[in-house]
Amino acid sequence: MYHAIVFLPLIGFLIAGLFGRLIGARGSEIVTTSLLVVSAVLSWIAFFQVGFGHGTTRVQIATWMASGDLRVDWAFRVDTLTAVMLVVVNTVSCLVHLYSIGYMHEDAHRPRFFAYLSLFTFAMLMLITADNLVQMFFGWEGVGLASYLLIGFWYQKPSANAAAMKAFIVNRVGDFGFALGIFLVFVLFGSVGFDAIFPRVGDLTNQSFHFLGRDWHALTLASLLLFMGAMGKSAQFLLHTWLPDAMEGPTPVSALIHAATMVTAGVFMVARLSPIFEYAPVALTVVVVIGATTAFFAATVGLVQNDIKRVIAYSTCSQLGYMFVALGVGNYGAGIFHLFTHAFFKALLFLGAGSVIHAMHHEQDMRNMGGLRKHIPLTAVAMTIGTLALTGFPGFAGYFSKDAIIESAYASVEHGGFASSYAYVLLVVAACMTSFYSWRLYFMTFEGKPRWGADAHAAHGHDAHGHDDHHGHGHDHTPHESPWVMLIPLAVLSLGALAAGFVFKDAFIGHDFEHFWKSALFMGKDNHILHAMHEVPGWVVASPFIAMVLGFLFAFYCYVLRPDVPGKLAAANPALYKFLLNKWYFDELYDFLFVKPAMWLGKFLWKKGDGFVIDGMGPDGISARVVDVTNRVVRLQTGYVYHYAFAMLIGVAGFVTWYLVARG
Repeated sequence: MYHAIVFLPLIGFLIAGLFGRLIGARGSEIVTTSLLVVSAVLSWIAFFQVGFGHGTTRVQIATWMASGDLRVDWAFRVDTLTAVMLVVVNTVSCLVHLYSIGYMHEDAHRPRFFAYLSLFTFAMLMLITADNLVQMFFGWEGVGLASYLLIGFWYQKPSANAAAMKAFIVNRVGDFGFALGIFLVFVLFGSVGFDAIFPRVGDLTNQSFHFLGRDWHALTLASLLLFMGAMGKSAQFLLHTWLPDAMEGPTPVSALIHAATMVTAGVFMVARLSPIFEYAPVALTVVVVIGATTAFFAATVGLVQNDIKRVIAYSTCSQLGYMFVALGVGNYGAGIFHLFTHAFFKALLFLGAGSVIHAMHHEQDMRNMGGLRKHIPLTAVAMTIGTLALTGFPGFAGYFSKDAIIESAYASVEHGGFASSYAYVLLVVAACMTSFYSWRLYFMTFEGKPRWGADAHAAHGHDAHGHDDHHGHGHDHTPHESPWVMLIPLAVLSLGALAAGFVFKDAFIGHDFEHFWKSALFMGKDNHILHAMHEVPGWVVASPFIAMVLGFLFAFYCYVLRPDVPGKLAAANPALYKFLLNKWYFDELYDFLFVKPAMWLGKFLWKKGDGFVIDGMGPDGISARVVDVTNRVVRLQTGYVYHYAFAMLIGVAGFVTWYLVARG
């Protein structure tokens, strides 16, 4: 069964990628989607078998490499953590494949698109089933490659190419740290296999490692380097800049990669390596601070964005911060719980946004929308459910998982000190802002007076595909509901956004935790966060709900009762508005600190180093000197007799002079 779960997407990729022209776009869609449906069904079977039945299963595929003490197997590690991720990855990927049949129906390169989707799914499955760090790194880089291909799928658009390059390069920064972390783990343990590493972590509690001229706590250094990789892949503060730009890819790509699967790889990796992180409290403190800062930062930027996909992208960045806070305070179950529920409601929001964009003939600016609830009611219902789940409305999925993280942050204050207090305050403030920008998106899109029509579309003559916005729709710009092939995934994800939290809360953070997780997550003997989070004061439990209500009321006031207020607030605070609109100027800062100096250095080495020095003294210089000398020598051969006679007389005179002088 596990072979089928992992390799069916690979088979779909090979068929669509190699034979897409032969079987056609429809054949590629059917093959890849059908295989993903089978893989998703098998994943749910594995979820209930592993989570509520037997524990860890190891499936040996082959010996990958063996060199000295390094032995790397190609094997599947199937435990509860793997089963949860299998459900998330394959369920969302299956629904995205189905949704893409409708969303991409006009694209001429559908076989290539569906092949890329299946390739990404296979790489992600390799990552989450990895039995060792090297196999995990293989999947890690595989999803990076697939995301590059999918973000830049519309390669005719310069912005899509730039976004794909940005995502690839920024992730390489994090991956450099991840690779160093793997090297250090191998040095410390003599192995990269989890079964060999985890039982021995306690023996290295006091181990030090000499690095950069000083001795470091070995497990702390290894954890920080590994977390650097998680920061890049999961778009955490300082390495977050690639995620919003990645919205240049097709909307189904945003739902698959940047909402539910690839960006959660960092969260999964930290949870998988919980035995190492549990013995590195300093590293866990760093995880808490970075996660809380990311949650707050991304929420502030989301307040003022006007592109419907970018608002949801910054929301994703913020929610990933919540997950890392949970991991940092030691509540790994809550972090994975939020990963699980977030996959459903965030994929729902992205696909719902895609349905809106499809209805609006590929318009993404919310300022050109409004009043769409009457035209696309089913999409409006789905977006409402997703918004309620994201904001943490009682009973919906986000309520159970996000509130548990906030309570865990407060419960850890006694042991975590300033970092936990910092995290609690920022998460509550971020919850208020999340509610505001989420309802702002809903009200600007679905309520109020329509801000679309002939005049609006005349100003936007080209869609996100780079084609004329009349394609396939004639001159009728009336918004229209999406086809059923796009609405079915919305319905399934809506069910997940409604029920995933309530149904599975006991397994992730309740009394079934020990039975459900078994040995998949490691919590030290001094880690009592699961007990402590249920004993926080009532005002702590109520704080995220109060924050959510305040955010909703302010959004309702600004975008329903008094639509003129946001413009006045922006005009009254132009510096703050521009600061948030320009994403805290991180792109400009990185351009100044890294991009321009790198460009200057590259140009200097090209012009001065390569052109002037190497070529000047090397091939170009030698050939130029040969030509120069040859030209001068050629001038001596004129062909005139009197020139040669004169040269002979000069020679004779010189010889006579030398003879007389030499003879004295």
